[in-house]
This record gives sequence, structure tokens and C-alpha cells, in this order.
Amino acid sequence: MPKAMQYTKGSIIYFEGDHDERIFIMQQGAVLLSSTDIESGQPVAEQVRSGEFFGVKSALGHFGREETATALVPTVAVALTIQEFEILFSNNKQLIMKMLRVFSNQLRQIHKKTESILNNVVADQQSGMLAVAQSFFDDEQFRSACDVYLKFLKRYPNSPQVQEVTKLYTNAKAHSDRAAQRSKYNTFTDSSDSDSSNLKLFSLPAFERFAKQYEPGEVIIAEYEPGDSFYLLQSGRVQLVKCVNGSSKNLDILKPGEFFGEMAILDNSPRSATCVATGNVKCLEFNKENFELLITGNPQMALMLLKIFCKRIYDQKRRFRILVIKDLQARMADVFLMLDEMNPIANPAEKQRRFNVTIPDIAHWSGLSVETARDEINKLVEKRKVELYDNYIIVNNIMDMKRMYDTRTNAVR
Repeated sequence: MPKAMQYTKGSIIYFEGDHDERIFIMQQGAVLLSSTDIESGQPVAEQVRSGEFFGVKSALGHFGREETATALVPTVAVALTIQEFEILFSNNKQLIMKMLRVFSNQLRQIHKKTESILNNVVADQQSGMLAVAQSFFDDEQFRSACDVYLKFLKRYPNSPQVQEVTKLYTNAKAHSDRAAQRSKYNTFTDSSDSDSSNLKLFSLPAFERFAKQYEPGEVIIAEYEPGDSFYLLQSGRVQLVKCVNGSSKNLDILKPGEFFGEMAILDNSPRSATCVATGNVKCLEFNKENFELLITGNPQMALMLLKIFCKRIYDQKRRFRILVIKDLQARMADVFLMLDEMNPIANPAEKQRRFNVTIPDIAHWSGLSVETARDEINKLVEKRKVELYDNYIIVNNIMDMKRMYDTRTNAVR
């Protein structure tokens, strides 16, 4: 049963960093959420008022609290378990759409900050799509380049660049035809590690009319194009790719049962990444018009999206924290700490870590050029902090990375 909690003025409901899976609804009084801005280091305060939720993201995402919650006046807040929140959420269509839009907007704002700090600001959507196509062409992923050029021509048939883009497409198509037998994409057809609950939910024959098939290297969604549909991956794998300063950066691999493309639907914004089939892929495609009906009619799907947003917001903030570190050795150390958080080991007492990453991967996570990242990694090699191999890096003592991060970031402050 939800429990009404009473707090006196000045009481701390929870501290930043606490692991607490309760979700709160303000009943009466006022609560101040205080944190520190990642970029500026300045304090940030937000007041929660009657009827509002707080503590949702950290509870659903199962990570530490992002802020400290303090009662400003005598306050009553109802504490819910995750299960109790899910029941309440599932039965309130208005709440479902409001929360999804709020979380989508929060994720979009973090994306924008990340783009800004990487100096990856594109003048407009059309220029952005052409940069994406060019990045695929430069990587000899000609099929993907063709698809983005075609999407551009379909989206912007009256663009003054149509003739130029048609020539670019013709050139990319010629390369694609010649390279058809030596595709860079591996073909995945298994469904291991999939979200079976989503697959079961959408396995009814009625959903088959939404099914779409994609071939290896085919672009499902192109970064910067308008968002008018979203997808559930049923089989195969989908690579998330972002164009950063003219280069393609792999972000993640989606597995069967995962959704993608929903953020642009919720906030009417351009696509934030390109989604490429890495093998033979089958998706369910839902359009913008039936999104709200589908979400509110399937609470399980809405909850899954909400949890996805919680995780993506946390992950994006974690990466953003790395990018604002001025000391490059501290930045390198925090990349390894992040990789350690992403890949927990069975025996935490073991200090050595092996990460299946390369210098270009480290450059991507740290927001540095490959040359600069290589220089900084070599400094760690000289100090015998890490060992560098062709396809992996060994950190000899992960606590050395923690000490380096703490010492150097505190020195800068």
C-alpha cells in the first residue's frame, strides 16, 4: 500500500547518490530538489509542488539519486514502490503521455548540450542529412549512403540541391553495386538477449500488417530527418550511429524487443541518430498518428518506454560528465570508470579490468581526436597503468583510475 510520509521543515527525504527505489508524490507542502549542474558546477534548485512526482528516474532506472530532496515546509509525500507506481501509471492515460513527453524533452536537452560541447552543430536538417550520407560514403558503407540520399530526395523534392544530391546518389549506388559481395555488415538472425515480453505482446496476427523487412546495411531511420514513425525490433540487430563532425560513431546495438524512433514522435523533433540494419531485420512500424492510441492502450509498452528514457537520460548524462572534464588524463580515467560501470564483473575485489575497446572507441567516448586519445593512452601505458592491444585494453588496477580522476579533477577545481 502507498504510504503517506510526514516530514518536518528542513528534513532530508533522500540524499544525492542514495540508492532508493521509492517514488514520491507530493500531497501537501513543498520539496526542494537540489543538485549541481554538470557543465557549470553551479548549484541547481527545483521546487516540487502538490500533485507532482519526484524520484521517478532514479527509481525506475535503478541508479543513485540525482539530487537531494529537502522539505521546505512541513510536508506530506506519498511513497510508492515501483510496482505501486506502475499500477497507478498504467491506469492514467494523461499521466502516461505527460511523463513520456517530459522525459523525452529532458533527453533531447542533454543531447543538445552534448552536441554543443562537441562542436557538432549542423546549420539545418538538410545539411545534417547530407553530412550523414557523406560519413557513410567515407566509411565505404555505400548502401547506407544511398539510402540516406534517397531519403533526402523523398523528404525534400524541391530542394535546390536535388540535382547535386542525385549525382551523389548515382555515384554511391555505383560503388554499392560493386561492393555488394563484400559488405561490412555481419548478418545476425538470432533473437538472444531479447525482451520477450514486448515480442509476446506484439506477436498477435493483427500486428503483422505493421511488419517491415530490411536488408543488411539498409537505413531504417536517418539522423536529422523528420520523425513520423517509430519501431519495435522483432528480429535481427540494428546499429545506432551518430554523425559527429563528419564521422560516423557507433552508439549502440539494439536487440529484438527494443523500441527505437519514439523520441522524435513525442517532441516533434528531427531524428537524433541513424538506425542501420546489421543483418536481415524485421520491425513493426507504427506511425505518428496512432502513437498515442497505441501507447495508452498498451500500458506495458508505455512503461517500457518510460524505463528506456530513464536509462538513456542516465547514460547520456554520464557521458556528458566525461566531456566537461578539462584535464585530459582525468577524462581518460573517467572513460575507463564508465566502462567499468557498464560492464560489472562477478568479483569486484579483482582490480584488473579488460575492456574490449580500441583507441577510436576511447576517442569517441572522450570526445577527443583519435590522435589526442592515442597520446593520452600512451602516457598511461608509460606509467604502466594500462596495457594496449589491437582489439582490447587492460587496466591493471581500476582503483588507479579512480584515484587519478579524483586527484586531477579536485586539482582543477
